[in-house]
Amino acid sequence: MPTTLAPEIPIGRTRPAPGDIVAVARGGARVRLTEGADQALHAGRKRVLELAAGEQPAYGVSTGFGALATRHIAPELRARLQRSLIRSHAAGTGPEVEKEVVRALMLLRLGTLASGGTGAEPATAHALAGLLNAGITPVVHEYGSLGCSGDLAPLSHVALALMGEGEVRDASGARTGAAEALAAAGLHPVDLAAKEGLALINGTDGMLGMLVLACHDLNTLLRVADITAAMSVEALLGTDRVFAADLQALRPHPGQAAAAANMRALLAGSAIVASHQGPDCARVQDAYSLRCAPQVAGAARDTLAHAEAVAERELAAVIDNPVVLPDGRVESNGNFHGAPVGYVLDFLAIAVADVASIAERRTDRMLDVARSHGLPAFLADDPGVDSGQMIAHYTQAAIVSELKRLAVPASVDSIPSSAMQEDHVAMGWSAARKLRRSVDGLTRVLAVELLTAARALDLRAPLTPAPATAAVRDALRTRVAGPGPDRHLAPEIAETAGLIADGTVIAAAESVTPLG
Repeated sequence: MPTTLAPEIPIGRTRPAPGDIVAVARGGARVRLTEGADQALHAGRKRVLELAAGEQPAYGVSTGFGALATRHIAPELRARLQRSLIRSHAAGTGPEVEKEVVRALMLLRLGTLASGGTGAEPATAHALAGLLNAGITPVVHEYGSLGCSGDLAPLSHVALALMGEGEVRDASGARTGAAEALAAAGLHPVDLAAKEGLALINGTDGMLGMLVLACHDLNTLLRVADITAAMSVEALLGTDRVFAADLQALRPHPGQAAAAANMRALLAGSAIVASHQGPDCARVQDAYSLRCAPQVAGAARDTLAHAEAVAERELAAVIDNPVVLPDGRVESNGNFHGAPVGYVLDFLAIAVADVASIAERRTDRMLDVARSHGLPAFLADDPGVDSGQMIAHYTQAAIVSELKRLAVPASVDSIPSSAMQEDHVAMGWSAARKLRRSVDGLTRVLAVELLTAARALDLRAPLTPAPATAAVRDALRTRVAGPGPDRHLAPEIAETAGLIADGTVIAAAESVTPLG
């Protein structure tokens, strides 16, 4: 999705904003700890050191972890305790997680450290910032997080790299040992002290980072869904009257109003729509997949707005266990539980699946001579000799079926761990991994609808589409040819998906009319 390289991002007592996360994760923006962050770090660390010197047992400072929290740890073993925690918890397996996800979770953990609420050493926070600025990305694996106590295994692989252990990708993308990459970048491994292992791994940063990135992408994709729906309505000789503002106001959902307004603007001035609006037109109602497009896309918008509100609250959170409070108390808590994030990750996957499903239904109508109102079968140049868009629709249908499976929530599952100490877990990381696949699938589903609708609009000549939809069709034609004999379709689908992801499709529409 489109991103803009941001200037250096200051990290202070205020947590990073969504735009900061996108800039660092995808744009490679650098980070800088502020003076306020250093002050908070020093204050939090002072309190942990006082606690470590006292007689009162403190979880993770002078005790073991999880079900082993009853074991008192002697002062001379506490540094070893932190190293052992990271090594044992860096237990992920499976494929590597994407670089942007790892950079997002690193930034979010850095933001929590900078609050002073974790009691980490200032040098440890600066070391994590140095890792980001050097473009060093720890190798994090697909499997290992239960989403409680946060994303332990993924964050532990990051902490392991800070210690100079494990594997990373250097700035060039080469996979290498952490010690070698740190040395080449002029960085030094961190010697973790009391409480710091927990401070580096006890958070929802992985699932939250993926939520923020998905919300960013879906803000683009839901506007593209309005564009492709408008093009399909036009290509199928549908009416724009059902999108009228007074009709939409009868059901005052804000997302629905925004989607309908977009479709009205996109269809304004269409000669194709005007051609069948007279008194002689016998069609009374369009199919649901056309008529109800704003209702479905609007519900998805409202779901996204709810997810963004949850993400905003989570971004403001300071998550660690135990946590250093402003009054100096150090308290155990359950704020690491990923349920708030996991629920909306699953909710978004449901919305994504439905937006894709209605797009697939519109695509199918354009290919069926019984329902396409005069278009050639499968939009083929010579039906029978040519298959046209037939198998592009198969591909789209296969993705939609996969998206329905991915819409099955992960957050309703739980599996006890740590000898029943952690007896209810969130599965938020799993929900986030599903959603990333869903967002990618929706991009490709909309690409097939766009490819199909653009061809259908061409086949409606000499009638001309609306200026906005014509601009989108013309932008596509710079990369994908118009109707003709069969040709290799896979590259055309990929090109179209690329134009959606890089913002070209929205920019083309907005060269004529702004979209909400």
